[in-house]
Amino acid sequence: MYLLGLGILLLTLKYMEVTVVATWDWWMVLAPFGLAVAWWAFADMTGYTRRKVMEAENKKKKDRINKNKDSLGIGLKKRR
Repeated sequence: MYLLGLGILLLTLKYMEVTVVATWDWWMVLAPFGLAVAWWAFADMTGYTRRKVMEAENKKKKDRINKNKDSLGIGLKKRR
């Protein structure tokens, strides 16, 4: 996501002809978009994206279960 944001920033600076970015070649300005596509392809091929989604789903499920246990009064109690 950072690469996409950087690409949009550089593209805007190049289009508005601001700072030194106005003198850069277009391939340098558009490079972050290519790198973002490469990262997304790599993340999908290695399963990184799916693994992160599963971790988030499992955390939500565990939090929901613990919240329900606490509301029923059967949650883990501290031992003294």
